[in-house]
Amino acid sequence: MTLLAVGVNHNTAPIAIRERLSFPSEGVYSALKELRKVREVNEAAILSTCNRTEFYCTTATPDEQFLIEWVSETKKIDAATLKPYLYIHSDNHLIRHMFRVACGLDSMILGEPQILGQMKTAYQTACEAGTLGKHLGKLFQQTFFAAKKVRTDTAIGSSPVSVAFAAVQLAQQIFDKLQDQTAVLIGAGETIELTARHLKQQGIGRIIIANRTHSKANTLAEQFNGTAIALSDLPKYLAEADIVISSTASQLPILGKGSVESALKKRRYKPMFMVDLAVPRDIEPEVEQLRDVYLYTVDDLKNTIDQNMDSRRRAAEQAEEIIDTQVDHFLSWLRAENAHHTIRDYRMQAEKTRDEALQKAIAQMKNGANPEEVLTRLAHNITNKLIHTPSAQIRDAAANERHDLIAAVHEIFKLNKS
Repeated sequence: MTLLAVGVNHNTAPIAIRERLSFPSEGVYSALKELRKVREVNEAAILSTCNRTEFYCTTATPDEQFLIEWVSETKKIDAATLKPYLYIHSDNHLIRHMFRVACGLDSMILGEPQILGQMKTAYQTACEAGTLGKHLGKLFQQTFFAAKKVRTDTAIGSSPVSVAFAAVQLAQQIFDKLQDQTAVLIGAGETIELTARHLKQQGIGRIIIANRTHSKANTLAEQFNGTAIALSDLPKYLAEADIVISSTASQLPILGKGSVESALKKRRYKPMFMVDLAVPRDIEPEVEQLRDVYLYTVDDLKNTIDQNMDSRRRAAEQAEEIIDTQVDHFLSWLRAENAHHTIRDYRMQAEKTRDEALQKAIAQMKNGANPEEVLTRLAHNITNKLIHTPSAQIRDAAANERHDLIAAVHEIFKLNKS
């Protein structure tokens, strides 16, 4: 049995290749069913995210070519075109790779937590498709345990390393409960979408998205049960904002000191937390002079992020040590599993020897033989049959100077040295 994986990620393949290999969430189930039909495949799982697609298998062969060909045929990509972008992992290298991925050590943003949830989704889908078995299922469970231990025992996920996440974490420091707050997000690009996602995950009470193009604001707002408004309507809603986060491509400020001051009066000077993630700035610097406004710029957050990246790198070194230990634990489990088959075969052989001798003894007693003599012969015969083959092998080992086998016999049978 071989643990095998092939995949691509943000380090090995451009987005043009990654998007061709990716699966929509509803497509993974059927793909797993098809992959499991491949003769060499015993178990299978597929992880597909915007930054990586990986195919995990237990196989009857260590040769990965069949898996590459299946991916090539399934995704209609020539194998020769695909191969330069692929990485291949097997056995202990795959175990380590899965642990590192789940911990965020192989992510575009070091230590990012979303990948663990994505791996759990991959595991759940494989369970539903019936393509997981004992070995790959156990590997996923050990992967989740390793990731939890890394997050518990290190600081790899405790410090924000994106401006969106840093902005939301700052908001949490200022407001006790985000579920009681309203956030106005200005813009509809990637940064604002990520900010909205983080706010939603932290339980924000209400999201209002303002953008020049109302349709874009509406598309984004629908994802987070928010309200979309035109940028021209922002002054009407600004007083409702406990949190304002802005990231647009405007060359001129969108919010001036006067409009913020008017909103504060309507709020009866209830504090506002504002983050300007835009360059050039969306919020006039003079807004910072207002007593009840906490205004941060992207530079303020960058200093925090740089410090946090250093912290994550130090934590990553600790994480690698934890992963080393967890890899050893899983390899020990695999070795024990391999021994299980040997133990089963040895037990079956011994039980067959016992049953044959016992049936012969029962027949002798039915024919009137002395029970004591029959039992004595039974014990003698079973002993001889059980030790005959091992004794012959030990003699051969001694003749061939296989001292390692002789030592193994002493250890396995706990023999007293004479």
